[in-house]
Amino acid sequence: MPKSIETIALERRIDALFARYTLPGSPGAVVAVMRNGAVEISKGYGLASIELGVPITPQTRFRIASVSKQFTVTAALLLAEEGKLKLSDPPHKYLSELPSLPVTIDQMMRNSSGLPDFLELLRLGGHGLDKPARPEDLFAACVRNRHLNFAPGSRFLYSNSNFLLLGRIIEKLTKQKLGEVLAERIFKPLGMNNTMLAAEIDTVIPGLATAYLGDATTGFRRAGHAYPQGGEGGLTSTVEDLLIWSRHFDAPVLGKTLPTQLAAAQPLTGGHANAYRRGVAVGDVRGMETVGHGGLWPGFRTEFLRVPSAGLVVVVIANLGSVDPWRLAHTIAAEVLVGDKRLKPASVPLEQKEIKPIAGTWFNAEEPSLFELAWRNGEATVTQNGMPFVLARHADGWFAAERGSFEFKLKPGRNDTLRVDLGAGRVLTFHKLGKRKAVPAAIAGTYLSADTGATWRIERQGDGFAAHVGGPLIAGGALWPITGIDADTVDVATPGNWLNVTQLARLERDRAGKVGALIVSTGRIKNMRFERTG
Repeated sequence: MPKSIETIALERRIDALFARYTLPGSPGAVVAVMRNGAVEISKGYGLASIELGVPITPQTRFRIASVSKQFTVTAALLLAEEGKLKLSDPPHKYLSELPSLPVTIDQMMRNSSGLPDFLELLRLGGHGLDKPARPEDLFAACVRNRHLNFAPGSRFLYSNSNFLLLGRIIEKLTKQKLGEVLAERIFKPLGMNNTMLAAEIDTVIPGLATAYLGDATTGFRRAGHAYPQGGEGGLTSTVEDLLIWSRHFDAPVLGKTLPTQLAAAQPLTGGHANAYRRGVAVGDVRGMETVGHGGLWPGFRTEFLRVPSAGLVVVVIANLGSVDPWRLAHTIAAEVLVGDKRLKPASVPLEQKEIKPIAGTWFNAEEPSLFELAWRNGEATVTQNGMPFVLARHADGWFAAERGSFEFKLKPGRNDTLRVDLGAGRVLTFHKLGKRKAVPAAIAGTYLSADTGATWRIERQGDGFAAHVGGPLIAGGALWPITGIDADTVDVATPGNWLNVTQLARLERDRAGKVGALIVSTGRIKNMRFERTG
């Protein structure tokens, strides 16, 4: 079919966005644009395999990571329609090994359950994605945990545990592997022939791209991982298959109400909105509502973006960790929507002069929460728990995280403070951190977390302190450096090959000043107790 001049022009603009990935020896990405069911762009950039010189095409398969969650939810909703599952039930009704916690399956689908992320539970015991694990090890982490980050339904906090457990519930009810259920109930009926759940890392997947880290300047290297994956992120797929799936939102085949059920809103307790629905999240492109999800796994990144009111779908999938599909997909969507009267003018970009007076490290001791605000690579960048994200200007005067996976907005407050909105109506006052205190000597000792099985042995190392970390799956490994913040809070760093993350530990003292416990908070675990044992 001949292309319109508008499509040719759009393709050239997209080519310019991805030009750097077409240089010799570079991994890259695949892009697709569909409007009202018609595919306008479907094109690969860069190499699926540097070693073999294989180019990326629209038929190349990728691990789509958390974009998998909406498929797991869809399978569960189908079972609910058949009366085999109730969304108001707690997960331990179906998985008797789990502790009895006041969590519902619907809250799990909406990331409002308060269950800690199993990846974080294992990481606190020194075990990361680069170390081998079995599916039963991941489930055991969920079974061991009795901690809730908050009262279920009161807040949003992303947790892969929700969807790992949902996948296992589906397997329990159907007496089939999750991959078989998804294939029979979703992929085959829709014609998604190049999509499959590849739980084990040694699964042979025809046409699968190799994942890479690095960039053209520092050089590329293979991105490794050793974790099996399930309902939280185990799918491999192609850009074409995701377009087929997107079409199902507009012309449902599996069930007429399924798209509505996925996107159905449910306020948090207190009436606060939750932008995360059931396996998908709502956002916007310059005022026009979007529905979609991103995916992140070592070397693989995905953005599945729908603008329902415009009949528009943009999908970007990369096999290079330094590519930002979220930003690219939103840029492409805005390009396509130019001329649509519903598209609001682009917000005025933040300027360095606005950030310079408030740049620095900010701390709230009660939460506790710590972040660095800096002007980096021409953007206002917040780094929290080791994870950087960019701020954008909002019409209400706040500077907010540009993507919804981070609930974070700030504005200058009185007397050299910042007001920071952490979601669900929680607006806290942060103070700029001056000279950091030394790590309190009283912290030395051994601490055990019953909810993770992790043991931290903290001792003096040279002029500072560090933790020897072990857990149910591993003992030994690199020391975790500890940095002081104030008299009762320290920052504990986790070295990693892919991500370098941090967590805060608050010292809990008795009346004599002896440290009896550490209260640890990470990006996806809040106020978990580590009891002193020695």
